[in-house]
Amino acid sequence: MALQRYLLKRSHEAGEKLRPLLFRSFSSIAAPALHPFDYAPNAYNAPTLPSFDYSPKAYKGPLGDEILQKRKKYLGPSMFHFYQKPLNIVEGKMQYLFDENGRRYLDAFAGIVTVSCGHCHPEVVNAIVEQSKLLQHATTIYLHHAIADFAEALASKMPGNLKVVYFVNSGSEANDLAMLMARLYSGNLGMISLRNGYHGGSSGTLGLTALSTWKYSIPEGEIHHVMNPDPYRGVFGSDATSYAKDLQDHIDFGTSGKVAGFIAETIQGVGGAVELAPGYLKLVYDIVRKAGGVCIADEVQSGFGRTGSHYWGFETQGVLPDIVTMAKGIGNGLPLGAVVTTPEIAKVLAEKIQFNTFGGNPVCSAGGLAVLRVLDKEKRQAHCADVGLHLIERLRALQQKHDIIGNVRGRGLMVGVEFVTDKKEKTPAKAETTVLFEKLRELGVLIGKGGLHGNVFRIKPPMCFTKDDADFVVDAMDYAMSKL
Repeated sequence: MALQRYLLKRSHEAGEKLRPLLFRSFSSIAAPALHPFDYAPNAYNAPTLPSFDYSPKAYKGPLGDEILQKRKKYLGPSMFHFYQKPLNIVEGKMQYLFDENGRRYLDAFAGIVTVSCGHCHPEVVNAIVEQSKLLQHATTIYLHHAIADFAEALASKMPGNLKVVYFVNSGSEANDLAMLMARLYSGNLGMISLRNGYHGGSSGTLGLTALSTWKYSIPEGEIHHVMNPDPYRGVFGSDATSYAKDLQDHIDFGTSGKVAGFIAETIQGVGGAVELAPGYLKLVYDIVRKAGGVCIADEVQSGFGRTGSHYWGFETQGVLPDIVTMAKGIGNGLPLGAVVTTPEIAKVLAEKIQFNTFGGNPVCSAGGLAVLRVLDKEKRQAHCADVGLHLIERLRALQQKHDIIGNVRGRGLMVGVEFVTDKKEKTPAKAETTVLFEKLRELGVLIGKGGLHGNVFRIKPPMCFTKDDADFVVDAMDYAMSKL
């Protein structure tokens, strides 16, 4: 029934006729090797992309093979890429991306939710271009209206007394600054974060991160990782009280009863779109504050209405943090991040000089303010709720059809689909996930992959993603899984 939503003829978009007939099921990131698919995409039953009235510009730059060789030679060897044959993406428009051949792909990952409004949204682009013509950089030792206007608009989106804004260049910087604030304000050193969490790539934030694929074996100092309150894989299921007790034990026996702060994503991103056990943050925030610490909400991936039900992810747990960090979607692709806290906590940074050369520069501030305006104007939070509900309902119907889908979870347009080889044992379907990941690219869907075992599809598209786009993603998954 799902496949009947689409035309039976094959799309003749520029470049799509070049799609290969076979592909290998290997991933560039360590993954088990399987045999290639033993069939070619069938022009008469494979789903096709929804129509989109836009033609990409002719690309005249270097091709992917040349870029890959140059990248291997001159860029750090830790830099990885998706897909056995990496894509050379040369243009973007709203929820779509185009490769060097002009082939169109549906972006269901949004550059890890960096793109909120849509690729090259005209209002955001115009704000950036117009400001760039006037002044690209002026440090905060001089006055400029852009940073003040942006801070005012962002503070207006925050609940309670979260009214003081610090602008930085990334989520890693934001979480580093939040950790500094927590330690200075509390007078303690011990930080607590969740296993399976991710908080950045700097030396300090890698310490907060518990995912072994990201951590280096060097001492990070006074950082404790507690049980992840994962309703699907967690040892206590959805029992928030038992997870909270584990955190209390860490404070009692690991930090001598005192702690600087607790940080958590309210929906884990890299960890596989894991929503925390209901009521967990309320219990934990109370425990942390009694131990002298502050509570930090990492909204780098879950903020700005992406969950649909709320503007901020922490609101889904009914809590009010002391510090909120954000990045990615705040700038729709710009290198921009922010920390928002209370005036009381902000005073501790006034004891010394706190300065960021590029944080809140005129161009990023103009772009960030345009993002907030577009999200309001286009009612993107309500849109995420509507389209997200449709997407999750269709995915759960697909779960009933395919045993390989162990769990569908998330809110709005922050969704995870976890694949298993045994539903009862929840055995991660690592190899099969890699096959499906490659196959979706062949069908025209770019999706995220993550989770502790690399067996979760992370669906986090630009917020202009439509129900037709959602149907295409689900139908493409259905088609690929039917061929496994």
